[in-house]
Amino acid sequence: MTDARARDAMRFEAFLLEYQDMVYATAVRLLGSPAEAEDVAQTVFLKAFERFDQIGTSPTAAGWLKTVTTNACLNHLSRYRNRWRFFSELGTADTLTVEQRPSGPQDPRTSGPQDPNSVLDLALRRLPPHQRVPIVLFHFDDLSYQQIAERLGVSVGKVKTDIHRGRETLRAALGAPARERRAR
Repeated sequence: MTDARARDAMRFEAFLLEYQDMVYATAVRLLGSPAEAEDVAQTVFLKAFERFDQIGTSPTAAGWLKTVTTNACLNHLSRYRNRWRFFSELGTADTLTVEQRPSGPQDPRTSGPQDPNSVLDLALRRLPPHQRVPIVLFHFDDLSYQQIAERLGVSVGKVKTDIHRGRETLRAALGAPARERRAR
């Protein structure tokens, strides 16, 4: 391997190490499955490798990666929705309740935004995709209801309903007191 190729490989490795947690956390939040998130993350970094000359030193690399990750996850969910539902109903380690999960921070307010094992992220994974995806796009990607509806090809009313129901499920899963749930 030539010196230039070795330097390029080291630069890409540093790039990968810098952004792998963000890409994986985004994917696992949207997909709800660590294994599928790993597959999508690999696909995203293959695309990044193909375009590394353009994005390797770009200040917009993080935004590009997040957009590519989100689009790859949405494509994956729409393409493999029936297969995903079938396998998610089989009952794997991914279906453990939050209380049964080993390790990880127990207070969602203190866990970092890139921690795919936080209590919030674990509760998000348990939501059905039609609730999880709009919540993630709204709260983590800061998209508007209209933007989410356009990306998912559904009505704004459905987005609002799914976000509301998902939030209620999350509140219950995270143990919010009943009076706190009623006050919101």
